[in-house]
Amino acid sequence: MNKLYTLLFASISFSGFAQNTCANALPITAGLHTITVVDGAEVPALICAANGTGATAGEWYTYTPTADYTLTVTTDLPVNTGRDTRFHVYTGFCGAFTCHAGDDDAGSGFLSVASFQVEQGMTYYIAFDNRWDSNGFDFELTETPPVTPPVPSLTFTPELIPTMGGSYKLAVADMNGDFLDDIVTVSEGEIQIHYQEATGGFTPVTIATDLADFLPTWSIAIADYDKNGFSDILYGGGSGVTFMRANGTGTAFEEISGAEYVFSQRSNFVDINNDGHLDAFVCHDVQPNVFYINDGFGNLSHNQGGMGDHPNGGNYGSIWVDYDNDGDPDLFIAKCRGGQTTAKINELHRNDGNGVFTDVSVSSNMADSVQTWSSAWNDYDNDGFMDALVGASSTADGTHKFMRNLGDGTFEDITTGSGWDLNESLNIEHISFDFDNDGYADVMGGGNKIMFNNGDLTFSPTVYAFGVGAVGDLNDDGFLDVQSGSTIYYNDGNDNNWIKVNLQGIQSNSQGIGARVELYGSWGKQIRDVQSGIGFRHMSTMNVHFGIGEATEIDSVLVKWPSGIIDVIQTPAINESIIMVEGTNQLSLLEEEGKSVILFPNPTTEVLYAENLDVLNVKRIYVVSQLGQIVMEGATNTTEFDVAHLEEGLYFFIVETTNGQKYGQSFVKK
Repeated sequence: MNKLYTLLFASISFSGFAQNTCANALPITAGLHTITVVDGAEVPALICAANGTGATAGEWYTYTPTADYTLTVTTDLPVNTGRDTRFHVYTGFCGAFTCHAGDDDAGSGFLSVASFQVEQGMTYYIAFDNRWDSNGFDFELTETPPVTPPVPSLTFTPELIPTMGGSYKLAVADMNGDFLDDIVTVSEGEIQIHYQEATGGFTPVTIATDLADFLPTWSIAIADYDKNGFSDILYGGGSGVTFMRANGTGTAFEEISGAEYVFSQRSNFVDINNDGHLDAFVCHDVQPNVFYINDGFGNLSHNQGGMGDHPNGGNYGSIWVDYDNDGDPDLFIAKCRGGQTTAKINELHRNDGNGVFTDVSVSSNMADSVQTWSSAWNDYDNDGFMDALVGASSTADGTHKFMRNLGDGTFEDITTGSGWDLNESLNIEHISFDFDNDGYADVMGGGNKIMFNNGDLTFSPTVYAFGVGAVGDLNDDGFLDVQSGSTIYYNDGNDNNWIKVNLQGIQSNSQGIGARVELYGSWGKQIRDVQSGIGFRHMSTMNVHFGIGEATEIDSVLVKWPSGIIDVIQTPAINESIIMVEGTNQLSLLEEEGKSVILFPNPTTEVLYAENLDVLNVKRIYVVSQLGQIVMEGATNTTEFDVAHLEEGLYFFIVETTNGQKYGQSFVKK
């Protein structure tokens, strides 16, 4: 009788009802708990899990451990099959929280689970919301011995920005053309911009707008698509797309919403047809993808199909990256569907130029059914070709895939032994930056982890107190920071060196989106592609950032613009930002003795002429493809070069002199 009474009492204690506000949060301990319905009046405002805002109610608990533990919070229980849950875990106090953990879909189906370290005597707030479902469910807290994590080689310091408003805190981008990363938050009827000041800190400005037909419930992308010097904003909504177009002074926005139905997922700005004007692309969840072509006057026309045509959609995470090094951005689509539908097979579309795309998913070995909402692309081994981390959001059809670009149009699965095979943390967001400035690109993903690149195609995790957010250099110190909700997590940095490259396009789009930036030094070569819209929902910096580790010199920075122009700066200073203006530092043949050494005609179909070569002591002449391959050797005693046998594309005509100098100029073979 006493035993039965004890069990009944424990069941009642662990099944208490959560209170409806933070101030009245219900204290709980380890064990099983029940929420009958999510209907609390206070909605968790600081989002620590994926999928942003949209909840209308919350349920609040506090948990204070009696010892140091690894705590697991989970709704992934058989009784909850068919439910869709989300929770956030905070430290601090009501009204001044810091994210500690959280999860949306890491469990089976759409259930939630997260494990994290907790300290004896510290109070943690656990808040469930109804982002997807108000129905009741059970959840469980499990305490296990603490895992002592290694001391991180890189640390971050949080700073709450109390002036930061807006329901959608998703974006970091340069909004006014000063090459400093600003913070953008959006609400219905207003846009708030925290302008970063050159002297440090931020100046917040709130701009009233017409009510948007569609708010960025799924994604946000930013770029200056009308070339007026101020960035515009794309809202990816659940029923359509809204563009907020900045005026010529950046003080107002014009609301433009299309009538077409679009269940938006990832959105991007990109020059699809390479006409020098930015277009927009939006993944469609339930239909073929859509895109908006810019007529050159800032007017965007809606199109559908041609880049992801599955009738059932399944399109989640688009990213534009030049995987084949031919000078134009290609499209990879991370796809997600349950069951047996082919709508869940990832797609790679090769850009063949002039707006024509070819599906090379199968031939490239990138067709895979892993359920993924995003992929993180970078040159992880610094061999000059972009590799891919396809990040899993569920284990129903496999887990993370680490794919190495072999440089011949195909990819090799090298997940086993890379560290990604041991990473059980799932997420909808995976993004890549060099956070520790060691010269190797890292990946931020699930489990509040940064997977640090060891430089040998292996990765090691470090767990932080925050998850994936918008990334940029928010104090202009050369180390990348993370903005999550109303908190900036400032990168404390280390002794590694760096350089930032800011682009100003002239013939190309004004922010150089789609450009390839190459960095040369004692380490060899690093590359970056300039992109608007990576990961799944956030917008991160378009400024190009390189870490160079302990190196103290850089040989050169080279920019290959979408227009075909190539600019180069020799021996730039380290630990500084440089500005590359299209066409002002061209990699070109020189002028000697008042004579310009030039190539003509350019473009050419059969013959290329070099004028005034006699002013140089020529040792060697050769032609290099965009893949870096020497495709032709030329005679040094002629000024006429037969290029008829070359395939169409962009090439580099290189002249090497007897004193070891090299000069080059690009030309187009038609």
